[in-house]
Formats: sequence, structure tokens, C-alpha cells
Amino acid sequence: MIPESFIQELLARVDVVDVVGRYVQLRKGGANLLGLCPFHNEKSPSFTVSPTKQFYHCFGCGAHGSAITFLMEHTGASFPEAVRTLSASAGMTVPEENRSPRQQQETARRKAEESRHTQVLDAAQAHYLKQLRASPAAIRYLKQRGLTGEIAAHFGLGWSGTDRHGLSQVFPNYEDPTLVESGLVIESEDGRRYDRFRERVMFPIRNARGSLIGFGGRIIGKGEPKYLNSPETPLFSKGQELYGLWEARQAIRQEGQIIVVEGYMDVVGLAQQGIANAVATLGTATTPDHVKKLLRSSDKVIFSFDGDGAGRRAAWRALQACLPVLRDDIAIRFLFLPTEHDPDSYVRELGSEAFRACLGEAVALSRFLLDELASRHNMDEAEGRASCLHEAKPLLAAIPECALRVQIEREMAKLVQLTPEEMAQVLAQQPAKPFGAPAKPAAGETHAAAPQHDGGHPDAGYDFGGHDFHDIPADDGEYVDVGQFSSPGGEPGGGGNWGGGSGKQDWKGQGDWKGKSDWKGKGDWKGGKGNWKRRDDVGGFEGRRTMPSLAKRLLGLLLAHPELVDSMGDQQLEVIDHGPHLGLVRDLIMLAQSSGARHVGALLEAAEPDSDLATVLKGLRADILSQEDLPDPQTEWDDALRRIEFDSAKAEMAKLAATGLTTDEQRKRYLELSSRMAVLKGAGVR
Repeated sequence: MIPESFIQELLARVDVVDVVGRYVQLRKGGANLLGLCPFHNEKSPSFTVSPTKQFYHCFGCGAHGSAITFLMEHTGASFPEAVRTLSASAGMTVPEENRSPRQQQETARRKAEESRHTQVLDAAQAHYLKQLRASPAAIRYLKQRGLTGEIAAHFGLGWSGTDRHGLSQVFPNYEDPTLVESGLVIESEDGRRYDRFRERVMFPIRNARGSLIGFGGRIIGKGEPKYLNSPETPLFSKGQELYGLWEARQAIRQEGQIIVVEGYMDVVGLAQQGIANAVATLGTATTPDHVKKLLRSSDKVIFSFDGDGAGRRAAWRALQACLPVLRDDIAIRFLFLPTEHDPDSYVRELGSEAFRACLGEAVALSRFLLDELASRHNMDEAEGRASCLHEAKPLLAAIPECALRVQIEREMAKLVQLTPEEMAQVLAQQPAKPFGAPAKPAAGETHAAAPQHDGGHPDAGYDFGGHDFHDIPADDGEYVDVGQFSSPGGEPGGGGNWGGGSGKQDWKGQGDWKGKSDWKGKGDWKGGKGNWKRRDDVGGFEGRRTMPSLAKRLLGLLLAHPELVDSMGDQQLEVIDHGPHLGLVRDLIMLAQSSGARHVGALLEAAEPDSDLATVLKGLRADILSQEDLPDPQTEWDDALRRIEFDSAKAEMAKLAATGLTTDEQRKRYLELSSRMAVLKGAGVR
């Protein structure tokens, strides 16, 4: 017998509109949706579906019921069959009838834990709402962002207050472990506790059922990080949830599409201007789970990102997450706004109609894919076209067999000047492993046989034939003489200016790095001098030189401690983007996240065979095996990123100072950088 509690939870997760809409064509009719009744013949619609009450009713024949009832009556399924069908679509598992006492006890414990967390979060939300009403500064900030009280109430916006122990007013037992487990309170190493969120506008995060699962906080004064999310908890996983999806559910149905933006304020700002069908990822790159959830809400998805480099990189990662779930009956598009705008600022300055016009010009996924690939290669030369096809093969292989894949392959054939038959022959000669597919051991090797390193994580464990690590191609970017990276004392790789080089930077100075470390970033730069630079026009290099010690150190950390990859988000990737010669570090992170590979052998198989990254992986094996175990690799990693951020800020400040700080914008930026450097110095960076 299926427990009644499971049935109620299932009905709370599924949407009767989605279930009925698979079989009946529905149209908007006031608060409900109308269609021709599937249970009797009629020419004018008398069949209604209520999104708010979650039932259907026919005024002609009297048919009435829930999503489960509809499947039973329309498909002839039994009650258990209908429940299993809906459960599968909602990602739920029907409880086994014969469960052991231990299983029943574990289920009861988990539900009790979730209930405690929900109660704690609800109490905190009530506190934040009360604090907002009593804070003129927070209200003034929201008004300056163009928000009304009505829209603030719709999203449940609150204010954390400024007290380090503000939640002690709500929870007399401030030592309750649930406060830490739910992410509301932080416990320091010495046992002292304090509120996680202070001086922040609070954005409650709800799941698809409308239950509160976490918070996002936006600081309104000076301080870092600008945005702060709840940590991973039993209720909250940022890689699976979307901010605003619950609030946008009705608008998504009305508009017939869903817009994905990058931040909380983008969602709220668009809703304020009447565009209420937007959602946002929670400070992380778009994941396949996000895409699946989006497509359950609408068959038309538009990703709207900034037009700068960071926005295009975020869009490219979103595209990669979309490829495995593409179908012929869905439409995924990409909108890039001008570099000076995000969706919130764009709609406030130019209005909702201008933004809607932009949505109509969004680029199809297929077009973005082909244009982006073409932009990375010289398509006027045979070598460039061959390289483009080589990069495209695993992406094409990730797309399920469907008409859209055929269309994209034909467009790619035109792009690389092949006939469809030649294209098919090339793809068949050397089938590419789909992008993001799990890596397999090489012939004669098994994952189980791989040596273990540091806490049981598999590492290299493969013989790469004694490749000389000191002959590794440099990363992307414009390269400068080795001497420019020397420390004041003349020691390569020391505390000098890693920023180096030239060109405008768009470093944001955001991060949430923690802990201290004695890692100094000193390395063994053995390369010669010279002006080495990448030949982007042919996809190669005009020479070879050794890798900077900082890049080598970061790569070694990632390979020896692959768990670091799992907690990495866009902020850390952005910091890495601004470190010199760290392109390969970023490539390794993206490869590990997309392929699931977590040791050198698997990563090497997932990497392109002749790529620079593959060369690096071959050469790093000996370094990893000889590396001493680290007591806290996360601290080592965070310390390295703080160093990158510090030196990037220092380099930008030097450039600003050279201009004489003649404009208000330059002076403001200089002060922001100075403040951020002070924070980093306080964390131990010198």
C-alpha cells in the first residue's frame, strides 16, 4: 500500500496543468485553462483546469479529479500505475511496501530533520520581514532599485539587520545545532557563533512546491561578498534549484516561455517591470539539473546574459548543459545584452517593451553553437576548419539522436566546407565521446587499480612514458618576458606583480575566500626569455616555454584533491580568469566538471588527445605522486585565489594611478580596489 503522505507529496510536486496538457490542448480562460473535454465529444470547450486548486472539471460530463485521477481515467492506468508514472516524471521513487524497520526509522528521521529545518527557516523569514519594516535604510535601498512594496511582498524580501546575533531574538537556544545545519548561523573554530547574514537584503529561496529552503543576501553597503547564499543543506542544493521559479510559475504559463538570468535583482527587477517569467541560477553555472527543471516548466527557454566575456562564458557553459537534453519539440535561445547592461538595468533604463523586443531577437542554440565554434578558429584555412570540426565532434555527440542534431550537423558541414556525406564519413571514422560523458579507463587499466592518494581519492596511477613536464606550452593570452614576473628580490614566482601584461581588465573584486596558509606561490620557472605569444589565427603557438609555478601549483592541487572541483562556482572561475597564464587551470576545471572524471588517467582520456591540457596532464603525474599530503587543501586553494585576486587588484590600481585618476569613475574604482586589497591583506595576503 502506497502511503497517503507520499501521495500528497507527489500531488504537491506535479502540476495538473502539465499532466493534462500532454493530452489536451489548453488555452487561457481567466484564472483557469480551457479545452475540449477528452471524456466526451464536444465542439465548444467546457473542460477547465485550475492551476491554483490543482484539479480539472468538466461542466458537460462532470469529470473531475486530480492529476492521478486524470491519468487513470484517460489512459486506463491503475492507481499504482498512475502514481508510478507521475513519480517518475517528478523524479520521485514510490516507497517499497515491505520496508525494514531500519528503513522506516531512517525515513522518519529524515522527514523529522527536514521539518525542523523548515520550521527554523520559516521563523527566520518572519524575523527578516519584521526587520525590513523597521529599517528605513533597507527600504530606501529597495526604492532606489525601483522596487515597490507590492513586488517586495510578492518575493518576500526582508532585511537581516546589523546585529551579529540578531537571530538570538528569534531562537532563545542560539546553541541549537539546527541553526548551523540550516545555514543561518556560523560556528567559528573557537566555538563562537554569529549570524551568517548581516546588513543584507534577504531573498527567500523556495523550491518548486513553494517551501522555503534557503536564503540569498545582497549587501547594501560596502563589503564582500556582494551576494551570499545559504550553504548546502539537507533542504538546499544550489546546483538543483532556481531562484524565482515558484513565484514565476503562473507567468511562465501565460508567456509560454521562461527567461534565465544571472542574479536575484535581475529576477525581481524584471518582475517589477511586468516581466514576471524570469528565474536565476543561485551563484553557480547552469547545471543539467537546472536545464531539466526549466524544461519541465516550459518548452521554450531563453538564457539572458551580459554581453561581456563573463556573460558569454556563462552562456557557453549553459549551452553545454543543454546539449544532452535537446529535443525537436523544445526551443532554447540565448540573448546577449550590451556590455554596460544586465537585465535589471536594461529594463529600468529602456523599459519592458525594449527588453521584450530583445527577447524576440534571441539567438537559437544551434546558431550560438556554430558561431562560437567558428569564432575560435581561422575558417579561411583548411587547418582552422579541421580544428573547428575536431572541437565540435564531442559537442555534436552529446546531442541525442533527433532531427535537430541532423540539422546542426548539416550546418556544421557547410561551415567546414564538407558535403553531408563527407561530414557523416568523418564523424563515423572516429566517433567522438559525447561532451560530459563519464570517462572510461584506458585499455588494460581499471579505476580500481589506480593508486590512491590523500584520503582515498584516485590520482594519476598511469605511466605516461616519462614526459618532460618542463616542456609545456604556455596558456592563452599575450605573453610577456619571464623577467616581468620576478619578485623584488629577483626570485622567480615570488610575491611580485602576477598581473603583468597589458590590456583592460573587467575584474570585479568579488570573492569569499577564507582561511590562511603558508603557501607562498614560489616556483621553479626555468624558461628562457623572449616575447612568447599565442597564435590565435592558427590555433597554435609561436614557441614553447615552461609553465609559471602558480599555474603548476593550482593544477597540482586540483589533480591531487579533485574534491575541490565539486564546490567551485562562477566567482572562483572569474578570479582565475584574471590571473595570468591560468587558462589551462580553467580548462581543467571545466573538463572535470563536465566529464565527471576525477583522476589524471580519466581526465587524460576525456581531454582532446593533442591539446595543451593533455600534454600538461601527462607531465604532472610525477609531481602529484611526490607531493606531500596537505592538511587542508581547500585552504591552500583559497589562499592561492586570494593571491591572484590581490595581484590583479594591485595591477589595476597601478594602471589607474598612471592615468592620474582624472574622472570620478576612476577614483571610485581605485577606492573599491583599495578597500578590497585591505580585506585580502587582513586575510593574510601580502
